[in-house]
Amino acid sequence: MKIKAEQDLSCNEIEVIIKYPQKDKQVHRILDFLQSFDMQIKCAGDNADKMINILDIYYIESVDKKTFVYLEHAVYRTDFRLYQLKNKLQTYGFVQISKSCILNINALDSIRPLFNSRMEATLKNGEKVNINRNYLNGVKKALGGDQEK
Repeated sequence: MKIKAEQDLSCNEIEVIIKYPQKDKQVHRILDFLQSFDMQIKCAGDNADKMINILDIYYIESVDKKTFVYLEHAVYRTDFRLYQLKNKLQTYGFVQISKSCILNINALDSIRPLFNSRMEATLKNGEKVNINRNYLNGVKKALGGDQEK
């Protein structure tokens, strides 16, 4: 893949042009990433609501009917339900890993097997989350087939 960037002082906004011989999985992933670049969800901050960019989210978890958004070094609460976020974010690299958790595949550092057909995902910030065996196929698909990190 070739990447070319050039400054044009006559531009009012950033323009991205992607040239490809065939629209394959890699092109789709690039397009999904670019479309997610400015996408945000509303979360509750300390004293006010805060808009969180989805690229900064590591995972989202539902606990006692409350939904929490985990970033590298912070946790926020959102009024969205887990299923709503799953549906909204699945095309942007988010995959369900348990009944109560969805993971941003882009925040994934590594995966290792555990007992009972489960896996442990280590995130880029060092945090670990478990992948339930019922959701392994979805994770493998999100990673690009049989490929494991």
